[in-house]
Amino acid sequence: MPATAAVLALLAAATVLINLVLPAWAYPLAGLSVAAALLGVARWTGLRLRHVGLARRQLRRAAVFGLVGLAAIGLVFAVAAAVPALRGLFGDGRLETLGVGTLLWVTMIRIPLGTVVLEEIAFRGVLPALFGARERWRWRPALAAAGLFGLWHAFPSFALARYATTGTALGGVPIAVMVAGTMLAAGVGGILLQWWRHTGRGLLAPMLVHLATNSGGVLVAWWLLTHA
Repeated sequence: MPATAAVLALLAAATVLINLVLPAWAYPLAGLSVAAALLGVARWTGLRLRHVGLARRQLRRAAVFGLVGLAAIGLVFAVAAAVPALRGLFGDGRLETLGVGTLLWVTMIRIPLGTVVLEEIAFRGVLPALFGARERWRWRPALAAAGLFGLWHAFPSFALARYATTGTALGGVPIAVMVAGTMLAAGVGGILLQWWRHTGRGLLAPMLVHLATNSGGVLVAWWLLTHA
């Protein structure tokens, strides 16, 4: 219980700092720092690297499943980008003004180090292990971690909702509905990523899928907005 409380306190402080206090350039540093602190708490409780999915013997299988997931995400994005009726899914006017340098910063540094590493270590590694999953699939730890993953997206959900009400096709949807829907979608995504981590037997599997979804989505959306 003390370790779980410490992890939740770290994550609560991190989401406030990352979303409301720290400048954008500090986002990857904050993500790596919090991830390291979470691993420190896990080690303090007696958890091993294999319990959080980072043992050396887990890397090969996790890498294979991660690359399979990455390829599947890439195929889905390619089909959606090729079908005119589906291109609206990538609509995000904020990306139109991104230069190539900023795009590379976002997709190669900000998302991998600030988002993927922290969120996967926290919500698919440390928290499920503390909740009792360890190397086995258990629904309670998976659902608890996924629920917290949804709550983690509260601030980003509000930001997305505020943007949507000022000029996108979702402008007619109430902010509360958009926030709840975004957090629910994140929770469902958390369950799927936890299943992929379990199937791949390591944290690298969901990390690659998460990276493909976030960075890949930004890249495809930017390309469609600026070149299509």
